[in-house]
Amino acid sequence: MQTVSYYNSPIGKILLASDEQGLIGLWLDTDRYYGDNLDKEYSEGGNKYLASAKKWLDIYFQGKEPDFTPQLHLIGTDFQKRVWQALLKIPYGMTTTYKDIAVQAAKDKDHLPIRATGGAIGRNHICIIIPCHRVVGVNHNLTGYGGGIDKKIQLLKLEGVDINQFKES
Repeated sequence: MQTVSYYNSPIGKILLASDEQGLIGLWLDTDRYYGDNLDKEYSEGGNKYLASAKKWLDIYFQGKEPDFTPQLHLIGTDFQKRVWQALLKIPYGMTTTYKDIAVQAAKDKDHLPIRATGGAIGRNHICIIIPCHRVVGVNHNLTGYGGGIDKKIQLLKLEGVDINQFKES
């Protein structure tokens, strides 16, 4: 059974969701895929996975790097999971490109699935903790954030990233 809870953050209301294996979702209220992997029936409440995610968010929104990752249950294709695992490796306060993530996720290094990588990043169900906001275009474009570019900018600023080096597209 899935359980949901809400978190009020400085960038808006966040929906958190978990199942018996871990956190399955963290969506900003502006996310284009808001709650897209929730079952039709779920309960509202709390559990250890939601509590851990809220603790992580409390630390993060204080402008600090959390020293743990909540238990995650990634739901997606094998390729999506490889992309999301690559996202988890992006250091706090740093950025990388879609191409760099594609290189890490590709099984066939001669064929870089950059478009598919962008699609997988866009379908990240656990934003912020799986830091898709840290991915930028190869030409330093601030592009592609499901919660909105304004939220991406706020998250990068919170982490101390100099956003003046980027262009909005």
